[in-house]
Amino acid sequence: MGEITVEREAGAGDEPMRFRVVVGDGGSSTEHDVTVSSGDLERLAAGRSPEAFVRACFGFLLEREPKESILRAFDVAVIATYFPEFEREISRRP
Repeated sequence: MGEITVEREAGAGDEPMRFRVVVGDGGSSTEHDVTVSSGDLERLAAGRSPEAFVRACFGFLLEREPKESILRAFDVAVIATYFPEFEREISRRP
């Protein structure tokens, strides 16, 4: 799957929360700007920190497509548009 690095970009009270995600493997990497609303975090994160939740979202995506196919900028809510099982599966992940 590769290494997933998640760094929060915005302050603690910003809405939506913004993250810079780097996915690296095999000598190459991709960078992604990701947002997540506090409502989606509360509903889907199952008690994980925002960073752990975003990392889990990328784990989900990388099981389905190569890192180069993941959008460079997106809100976590859009994942369910491409993968209808996302919301059901993401809340079950550690």
